[in-house]
Amino acid sequence: MLRLSTLLVLLAIVAIVLLSGVSARGRKKATKPECPEIKLKRQWGGKLALGLNYQVRPIRNVIIHHTVTSECSTFPQCAEILQNMQHYHQTQLDYYDVAYNFLIGNDGVVYEGTGWGVRGAHTYGYNTNGTGIAFIGNFVDKLPTEAALTACKKLLACGVTEGELSEDYGLIGASQVISTQSPGLTLYNEIQEWPHWLPRP
Repeated sequence: MLRLSTLLVLLAIVAIVLLSGVSARGRKKATKPECPEIKLKRQWGGKLALGLNYQVRPIRNVIIHHTVTSECSTFPQCAEILQNMQHYHQTQLDYYDVAYNFLIGNDGVVYEGTGWGVRGAHTYGYNTNGTGIAFIGNFVDKLPTEAALTACKKLLACGVTEGELSEDYGLIGASQVISTQSPGLTLYNEIQEWPHWLPRP
């Protein structure tokens, strides 16, 4: 039989090991942000890209746009808008794919465009080392839904954690660097309050 003192020592060791595991798991969850729901291109009915230009990662710039289309708050609505947009970009503008890396609907879902690490055609001068994120709709006079804004913030945090975005990436509105009203005045004012916003890119 084990002596009582030996038994107590063994129990203490087991407790320490178990608590260490719980603590480690807790730390892991705390440091890794929750990534948003992402619908892949094949899920929303997108066609294959006509060509691919890969980027060197991590990406140093994130450019926020709006699409100036109808808004969407359901998956079928968003998918239809994206299919039409991709068709227009590929057939009328001669882009390889839909212009943006990601698009976000008012349903709070992120929709894959070119995705991480593939050059889009969203912002002249920033396509090679920039990720273009577009909110689906027109946000001159109002904001996207809270669900959409939260999804974008989660996507940015997830991009840093996954090594897709630089830890010190710069966040800019498209109107800061090209002649456009995108991402819309109201949305532009919103992103100025977000971490990483660059007042002078």
